[in-house]
Amino acid sequence: MKPRDPHQQPATKRVLLLGANGQLAADLRRTLGHYELVTMAREDLDLTDLAAIGPAIERQSPDVVVNTAAYNLVDKAEEDPLAAFAVNTHAAGAIARASTAAGALLVHFSTDYVFDGQGAAVDAAFSEEDLPSPQSQYGISKLAGEYQVRAYAAECLVIRTCGLYGVKGSRGKGGNFVETMLRLAAKGGPVRVVADQRCTPTFTADLAEATARLLATRPDVHWKDILHVTNAGRTTWHDFAKEIFEASGLEVPLEPISTEEFGAPARRPVHSVLSNEKLARLAGIAPPRDWRDALRDYLSQRPNR
Repeated sequence: MKPRDPHQQPATKRVLLLGANGQLAADLRRTLGHYELVTMAREDLDLTDLAAIGPAIERQSPDVVVNTAAYNLVDKAEEDPLAAFAVNTHAAGAIARASTAAGALLVHFSTDYVFDGQGAAVDAAFSEEDLPSPQSQYGISKLAGEYQVRAYAAECLVIRTCGLYGVKGSRGKGGNFVETMLRLAAKGGPVRVVADQRCTPTFTADLAEATARLLATRPDVHWKDILHVTNAGRTTWHDFAKEIFEASGLEVPLEPISTEEFGAPARRPVHSVLSNEKLARLAGIAPPRDWRDALRDYLSQRPNR
């Protein structure tokens, strides 16, 4: 490990970005572009090859490792949990060990799906101190990954977020929720969307900005910590879809359905709004803007498809 005075905040110079082809990574390339930025996509590093992770990170000699890589096919993970655990848990642990060996801070992204949302009031939001209780193989694998990161990384920050969508889209999901809704709208509807799950849709550009500010300021937080970072406010997937259509000037028949009617293989939290209070209180960073404003910004940036 590189020798460093533990009482002195290190200057971030070289950043290694993992999962570099994802929609969040696309925005992080922009917000972290003033650093010496090295990127690795799946083609550069197979995270299921645990033996390859340590040498690959060591060769880059990073000051910070930012891990956006994840297996996020929530329903498919129910059929093939080993695939989810390979990337979300075991690879996360190997990345944590390698980051420690390199003397690097690890920034690792997790999910609202570590909570079940049961018994949460409509106006409540989960804090970092609330007890996780994931309901799906995906959520369990991500929570196990959090534990691996915090156990094996000498310095780490786990950032939980919710409902990500970005201009680049997510290759594995064939887009994102916004693009899925617009694609269904183009078919004429009606569009049926779950109305009994509450969350906070989060624009990856805003999450990337907050992440960059965290690295730039190195706030007075314990660097084996968890922070929630989402856009502000809350909604249901149904009302999110309604806002997408209204902001796009589309009149689309929209039908609310229940989680039970939707019948997805994986159980989702009925309420997974995350509190940004700790981000402001301890990190001194203003929470991202309201999700409605972020959505309109996204719609103004998306290329013609």
